[in-house]
Amino acid sequence: MNSVLLIHGGLWEDVGGDWFWRRTGVIDGLAGRGLTVVAPDRLRRAASWTAEAAQLASAPGVSGLTALGRLSRLSGGSGGSGGSGGSGGSGGSGGSGGSVTVVGGSFGCAVAVRLALDFPGLVGRLVLAWPASLSDPSVATRVRSGLSGLGAPPAVLDALLGTGTLPSAADDALRALTVPVAVIPSVPPNPLHPRSAVSALLRLLPSAVALPGCPEAPRPEFAPCLETFIDAVTVFASG
Repeated sequence: MNSVLLIHGGLWEDVGGDWFWRRTGVIDGLAGRGLTVVAPDRLRRAASWTAEAAQLASAPGVSGLTALGRLSRLSGGSGGSGGSGGSGGSGGSGGSGGSVTVVGGSFGCAVAVRLALDFPGLVGRLVLAWPASLSDPSVATRVRSGLSGLGAPPAVLDALLGTGTLPSAADDALRALTVPVAVIPSVPPNPLHPRSAVSALLRLLPSAVALPGCPEAPRPEFAPCLETFIDAVTVFASG
């Protein structure tokens, strides 16, 4: 069976994996398709995207996914599926090669890309759902003001608010990604989740594919799109 790591959105916000992924039906939907699902909480007040990636890579449930993959290859078998929220563990068997499909939502896309760049042995596939971008100066100014109001010092603001297509990596670094990538547009688009970011990612990553768009998971309008989202991620994760 394949494994999926869900990385929730938000930036210096008090949200977690359960709020973003479980209450919206995504965790149970993917687990119901036979996937092993882990949805840890991100750092609430991260100083950098690199720190976020390192924290996720060492989370108990995440580090266990590669071990599950190695066990599955050695045994030649497959286990059941399971899901976890918060920072809990995982069930079932891991993805092929000990790697996982990483699904980032909104600002979780920035973390997902950083994870793939810093821990390439962990990430086998990337799904960038509703990528949040700060390439629009007015959006970047608004986000900077909000983070500053929450107490983020200037050095942290500079580390988090990159001006590339995604704030966690320069576009040249994105071009270096070799894993399969799928992009899910926000429908309708909005200033933080613009269609231009999706188009830029598809240009930067020639092998990337676009999956059906939908509203971001936390929005009420996402509910009618849940099954389409689950189907698209399941098919992509299955390779």
